[in-house]
Amino acid sequence: MTHDPTLIAARAILSESLDELRKAVAALTAEQLNTRPAGEESNPLGVITMHALGSTRSWLALATGAPLPPRDRPAEFRTVVEDTGAFVAEVDALAASIVASIDDAEAFDPSRTGVAPWRGGSEAEEPVTAAWALHHALVHLGEHVGHAQLTRQLFEG
Repeated sequence: MTHDPTLIAARAILSESLDELRKAVAALTAEQLNTRPAGEESNPLGVITMHALGSTRSWLALATGAPLPPRDRPAEFRTVVEDTGAFVAEVDALAASIVASIDDAEAFDPSRTGVAPWRGGSEAEEPVTAAWALHHALVHLGEHVGHAQLTRQLFEG
């Protein structure tokens, strides 16, 4: 378990966000998880969830200096949920691995830099600091948790 105060704070925010994301997808049907709530240009909740988890895992690895996990960002946007039980199990497994990445980190060096190859184009070569990657991971996840909560509300409404 990390003793770094920045990572401890990040873990608390991260855990809360991941719990809220899980609540948003729990007990929904595959049809609901695959519905595009605002038409063809919007993303279904299954897509939002897998993208949020894939992005968070990658940015946190960059932030903590861990090896970058394999990531197929375009595939996240092609997610189709067929089995809700399997989907929620995958969400749980990814969430656990994301939290573990913080727990396994030794110390946080906010000035360390790295590149994010999943960004594509010239941005893939632009270094970012660990501080930027950590903040981006948490903010980006929070945005998608909000999307997921609103989408869930549409189904409940």
